[in-house]
Amino acid sequence: MESSILNRWHWASLLLVLSVQPVLAQGSPVGDVWSQPGIIGTIILLVIVMAGVLVLAIARLGGVLNKLSTPLEQQQNETFEETVANLTTDQLDQILERRQARSYQLTGRELGSEQRPQDEKGLVSHVTTDMHAPLVAEKKHTLRYGKVEPALIRLIAAYLLSAAFWLVFGTAIGWYVGIKFVRPDIDHVAWLSFGRLRPVHTNTVFWGWSSLSMLGLGLFVVTRTSNTRLFSYRLGWLSLGLINACLVLGTLCLMNGINNGGGEYREFIWPVMALFAIGLVISLYNFYQTVAHRQIEEMYISNWYMLGALSWVIILSVIAYLPFYQNGLGETVIQGYYMHQGVGMWFMSFTLGLVYYFLPMSLNKPIYSYSLGVLAFWTQLLFYTLIGTHHYVFSPVPWWLQAVAIVFSAGMFIPVLAGTTNFVMTFRGSGKHVTSSYSLPFLAVGVLFYFTGSVQGSMQAFRFTNVVWHFTDFNVAHSHITMYGIIAFLLWGCIYTLVPRFMGREPRQLLVGIHFWFALLGLLAYIVSMMIGGTLKGLSWLDGEPFIKSVVLMAPFWVWRAIGGTLMLLSHFVFAFNLYEMLLKSAPASEASSVPHLNNTHHVAESA
Repeated sequence: MESSILNRWHWASLLLVLSVQPVLAQGSPVGDVWSQPGIIGTIILLVIVMAGVLVLAIARLGGVLNKLSTPLEQQQNETFEETVANLTTDQLDQILERRQARSYQLTGRELGSEQRPQDEKGLVSHVTTDMHAPLVAEKKHTLRYGKVEPALIRLIAAYLLSAAFWLVFGTAIGWYVGIKFVRPDIDHVAWLSFGRLRPVHTNTVFWGWSSLSMLGLGLFVVTRTSNTRLFSYRLGWLSLGLINACLVLGTLCLMNGINNGGGEYREFIWPVMALFAIGLVISLYNFYQTVAHRQIEEMYISNWYMLGALSWVIILSVIAYLPFYQNGLGETVIQGYYMHQGVGMWFMSFTLGLVYYFLPMSLNKPIYSYSLGVLAFWTQLLFYTLIGTHHYVFSPVPWWLQAVAIVFSAGMFIPVLAGTTNFVMTFRGSGKHVTSSYSLPFLAVGVLFYFTGSVQGSMQAFRFTNVVWHFTDFNVAHSHITMYGIIAFLLWGCIYTLVPRFMGREPRQLLVGIHFWFALLGLLAYIVSMMIGGTLKGLSWLDGEPFIKSVVLMAPFWVWRAIGGTLMLLSHFVFAFNLYEMLLKSAPASEASSVPHLNNTHHVAESA
C-alpha cells in the first residue's frame, strides 16, 4: 500500500515537472527575463505611476515658486478675476463696489470684541487661525449642504470614526509586523508572533477600515441618488455594531491562536465571521429598501455597484466557510476564488460605485459616460469571477482551470479601460482644480493606481511572470497597490469630499497635504522595494540558489519596506486627527446652531 502511494506521488511529481518545461519553452529562456511581455508591461506601468507622481510634485513645486515670485497685489488681482468669472451681473456690481471702497477703514468690531460684531461693508468673509503654508496649495472652501438629516450625519460619522480607528489600529499592527523583517528577534511573546499579528493586520484593515468606510459613505450616496430618506436608521446602527463586534472578537481570537486554519483573509472562525455576514445582510436590506422607495424613476449607476457588491460579498462569505467541499484541492480552488472575489467584487466594486458619485461632486460636473459605467459593471461581473486560480499556476489544480483564469485575467482589460477612460474624461479640463481641492488629489492618485494596478495584476497572471513572482514579496507589493493605492486613496478622496460639506468644517490645509504626501511617498517606497526585491528573490529560486540567499538579498528591501510603512502609518494618524477635527471638535459659536452634536449619545433610530 505504502509503495503504491509512493509510486503515484513519483509519477505526479514527474508529470508536474514535465508540464512546466513546455510552458517555459514557449517564451524566452529564464535568463532572458527582461524580454517577457508581462515583465516589460509591469515596468512600463511602474514608470507611468512614477511619472504621474512626478507631475504632481512638479506642479506643486511650480505653484510654490510662482507664489513666492509673484507680487502680492498681482496674486490678489488674479484671485479676484477667478472669483468673478462665473458671477451674475448683480453679484459682480456688488463685488466691484466693495473693491472700490479702498478708503474704508476697519472699526475693530468686525472680528468680534466685547461689542457686537458689525461689518457693514462686508469686508470680512472668512476668519481662520489656520495660516496657509506655501508647501501645500491653497484649498477652495467647500459649500455646505443646505439640508442633511442630523440622524444620517450621526450614523455616517459613527461609521467613519470606527473605520478610522481600525485603520490606525490595523496599520500599527502591520507596521510592527514589517519591523519584524528587519529585527526578527524584537520580541518573544506568543501574542506578538508574526503568525498571529499578520492576520490581525489584514482582517482589521479589510473588514474594519475599508468595509466600514465604504458602508458609511454608501449610506449618503444611496439616499441622495434615490432622493429619499434612509429606510431604517436602526438597521444602520445594528449593522455597525455587529461588524465592530466581529472585529473585536476576531482580533482577540487571532491573538490567542484561535483561527480558521490556513485560509488567507478568512482567518476569523465562522461564529465570529457570521456576525460580519449578518451585518452585511442587514446593510443590503437597508440599501435595497432605500433604493426601492426612491423618488426618481432611474437608478443611478452608483447603486448598481453598491447593491451588486453587497450581494456578491454575502454569497462569497457563505461559500468561503462551507466546509463540505473544502478538502485537498477543493480548499485551494476556493481560496483563490475567495481572495480575488473579496478584492474585486466587494472592495473594488463598492468603491467604484462611490467614485461614480463623489468624483462628479468634487468636479461639479456630470460623469463623462453613463454607458461606459454600465459596460465596466457587467464586464467586471463577467471576467472577475473566474480569475482566482491564476494564483495557482503550475499547481496540481486542473490545467484547464488555470488556463481559464489566465484568459479571464486578460479579459479584465475591458472593465479597467472602460472605468479608467470614464474617470479620466471626467477629469478632462479640470486639471487646475486638482491642487486647489481637498479631495481631488486623492481621487486622481486612486484612478492612476486603479489603471496601473489592475493591468499589472492581469500581466502577473501570465505563466512566466507567475513563475518569477509568485510566493515572493512581489505579491505583497501588488496587494498594497490594490488595497492601498486604489481602495484607500479613493476612500480618502470620497471622505474629504463629503465630510466638510455636511459638517460645515474643513480640515487644516497643511495636515491634508501631509496626509497625502506621506501616504503616497510611503506607498511608493513600499511597493518599489518589494517589487524589485521580489523579482530578485524569484530569479534566485529559478537559478536553484540556496533559499537562505534569497532571504539575505531581501534585507535592504525590507528596510525600505519599514521606511515606507512608517510614512504610511504617520499619514493615518494625521487622517484620523483631520476626521476628528471635522466631526467631533467643538464648533465655534457661529456654527453651533447649524452643526449636529455628534457627541450626544442619543440618536434617532427610526424606520422610514
